[in-house]
Amino acid sequence: MISRYDKKEISEIWTEENKFKTYLEVELAILKSLEGNRVPVGTSEEIRKLAKIDVNRITEIEKETRHDIIAFCSSITENLDPKIGKFFHFGVTSSDIIDSALTLQIKQSLERILPSFKKLLASLLSKAKETKDLPTIGRSHGMYAEPMSFGQKILGHYAEFSRRYLELLDYYNDELRVQFSGAVGNYTILTPELEEVAANALGLKPEEHSTQVIPRDRIAKLISIFSLTASAIERISVEIRHLHRSDVAELFEGFAKGQKGSSTMPHKKNPISGENLTGMARMLRSHMSVALDNIVLWHERDISHSSTERMYLPDAFGILLYSLDRLSSTVENLVINDDVISNRVFENCTYLSSYYLHHLIEKTNFKRDDLYSLVQQASFEASKTQSAEVFHQALQTLLESKQTKLELPIPTREEIKNIFLNSTDKVFERVEKSYPHGKEL
Repeated sequence: MISRYDKKEISEIWTEENKFKTYLEVELAILKSLEGNRVPVGTSEEIRKLAKIDVNRITEIEKETRHDIIAFCSSITENLDPKIGKFFHFGVTSSDIIDSALTLQIKQSLERILPSFKKLLASLLSKAKETKDLPTIGRSHGMYAEPMSFGQKILGHYAEFSRRYLELLDYYNDELRVQFSGAVGNYTILTPELEEVAANALGLKPEEHSTQVIPRDRIAKLISIFSLTASAIERISVEIRHLHRSDVAELFEGFAKGQKGSSTMPHKKNPISGENLTGMARMLRSHMSVALDNIVLWHERDISHSSTERMYLPDAFGILLYSLDRLSSTVENLVINDDVISNRVFENCTYLSSYYLHHLIEKTNFKRDDLYSLVQQASFEASKTQSAEVFHQALQTLLESKQTKLELPIPTREEIKNIFLNSTDKVFERVEKSYPHGKEL
């Protein structure tokens, strides 16, 4: 990850140093499971005391062997008495170590991401509750539609991110796998029973059916969750960017003291977080096609997946953590322009067309299509002034032209809130019931 977006708590997990440390933990776990069977008791503990991770030495050996696992094993065993060193890497193949260690790195990364995910959920739920009673104009096709709760708008994003959080939590709890099955998953030296012992020692589950690798649909599933999260990030970022626009001005991203919006236009406060997160979402989604391609390996394995995973997996975790943290801060620091938001509702009136349409359906015997045309004509006329009185008068006149006289109400501000926001509390209750983790946030 480039330094501008680097998250040290992730990048440290994906260093060569930590990778080889996880290799060692995996090697010692399977060695421990063999003790008392084909390996003398105490071998793993003796090796643990003496083993040293020396990245430079591993690199030096790999220049000759052109095989990273052999180089790693040689760097360990050259410092051991052959009586115990000969048992290091006993019965396993390279991918047993590489894939199991990779799972440990994924696990470590998720343990840093899940708390940030929860923090974002807390920020969204708090902002949704804070603005629950604020009426805003809902939009479809970018056009004014009907009033709704501003908090309910944010609540929809909270629900979407909750789904992704629960999927990621389920993955962490149920999908992480290790393997110790030998050359092509045929358990020539090891056994499924020993594999389970070693897996338990690492706090993980064994892969039910490995070839020479853990099937890559496991990783593709994880990246699919990341990709869906990326789209959730972009969706709320685009919403923030639209509402931030000068001609809308319903909210603004926080603007720090000393911050500058433009090199030549001092008046500008740009939605830079929303734009940055939109770009990060694109990068995060770009990994999906690679992860899917990596599923299709030749026979029991090849290494066409290896080079891509070395590159994209550290970036995927780093981008996700960076994006979750930045979005959480952005949501917390949003400046909500209450007056602009509510006045846009109360100073416009054409959205009352659906209210009047249903009122007339109930009170008259006209066909629906005829009533629709009347209300539409009145709303188009009223759109010139956005006056509720003009709308009301135009509709009355059109009804009278049809030899119908009807008392039509002009809703007050409070009545408008009651008409269009009357189910907001129930929606909040339903969402919080569906995602009970909100009570822990």
